[in-house]
Amino acid sequence: MKVSENLIGVLALQGDVHEHIRAIEACGETAVPIRRAAELAGLAGLILPGGESTTMDKLIRSFGLAEPLKEFIASGQPVYGSCAGMILLADRIVDPATDLGGQPQQTLGGLDIAVRRNAFGRQRDSFETELTFSGLSDPERPMHAVFIRAPWVESAGAGVQRLATVRIEGADRAVAVRSGNLLATSFHPEVTGQRGVPSELRVHELFIRMIKQEA
Repeated sequence: MKVSENLIGVLALQGDVHEHIRAIEACGETAVPIRRAAELAGLAGLILPGGESTTMDKLIRSFGLAEPLKEFIASGQPVYGSCAGMILLADRIVDPATDLGGQPQQTLGGLDIAVRRNAFGRQRDSFETELTFSGLSDPERPMHAVFIRAPWVESAGAGVQRLATVRIEGADRAVAVRSGNLLATSFHPEVTGQRGVPSELRVHELFIRMIKQEA
């Protein structure tokens, strides 16, 4: 992919930050960690990484990032969320965690979906599988997907495209969705490969094409 001046941010409070940065750089683009609201200025797109969604929610509020991130999403800038990032982008959580004060977990919202946390099970239930993923440059080639304490999309609005599904418990559960400039996956394309070299770049390539208004 041709190198451009488009700068992509990766929210760097917790989770698979460096893995996403390496994937973007492997696509020939530049990515930077984002920890402060001022660093959102000038970004062409933003990635919300996989990690622990409740911890990320707490840190986002502690760092005063909730409103700036909501404004960035609402502005129409491209945003991609993987796993915990999907939960952060969702308008609704079916089974939100609660803090010690009884307050439910919050999201940034913007994506008209309801998600179920840890839908496939806990850490010991993590798995890998091959998916058919619409919208890629070569959609006929299966995508190797890694699911780690992953959510699924319980329901979605009419404007949300289901890009990939996993059949479980007799139903096809959406694990990749897109609505306009918002993209989300239940799985972690950033953790494929060995020794820090990602082997599955097609989701990141799709996101870059969205930034360049080519997809």
